[in-house]
Amino acid sequence: MNLVLFDLDNTLLAGDSDFEWGQYLISRGVLDREMYEARNLEFYEQYKAGTLDIDVFLDFQLKPLSQHPRHQLDAWHAEFMATRILPIITPQARQLVKQHLDAGALVAIVTATNSFVTQPIAREFGVEHLVATEPALSKGAFTGAVQGTPCFREGKITCVTEWLARLEHSWNDFPESYFYSDSLNDLPLLGKVSHPVAVNPDPTLASHAKAHGWPILNLRG
Repeated sequence: MNLVLFDLDNTLLAGDSDFEWGQYLISRGVLDREMYEARNLEFYEQYKAGTLDIDVFLDFQLKPLSQHPRHQLDAWHAEFMATRILPIITPQARQLVKQHLDAGALVAIVTATNSFVTQPIAREFGVEHLVATEPALSKGAFTGAVQGTPCFREGKITCVTEWLARLEHSWNDFPESYFYSDSLNDLPLLGKVSHPVAVNPDPTLASHAKAHGWPILNLRG
């Protein structure tokens, strides 16, 4: 059995679910456009540049989850999935995931975006395992804080290692391991697997992939 890991945003999705969730809440009037949109864009540009302070960002990103009841968040997420996410899932991405699942690999989506936003997206791909940044809960409600290690940069290796341990596995159990990603932020985990694959990569990752002979894949047609 092989281990196959997928980044989500701008890899399996032709867009960023984190950013789109913020924009969706703005469009619904849940968040103030003037106050929130510029900050959302600023964080997104920092992420793309590899300069994002994950703790500052998560304080910003998770706070809206703590300000609304779960049933309301779930209702908004259902609309968000239909209007913002399904249109940016490409047939090529669905087929690649299916190919690995059909081959009997242990497949997981590994993302910095929090699990509230991403768990339904993983289900849409038919992927049982999600390794994501976990929002903290108290009595079933989101607190606005993070639980455990943020699943970002080197933290992705930590989170995957912990997930494998919960399944009573380790990295050495797999003859081959794959990670598909678009982002320079994922260079640590890309360097950990035996088969790193750059997917519609940003310029830094594209240069790194070419220099190291990594495959470069286009999932957007």
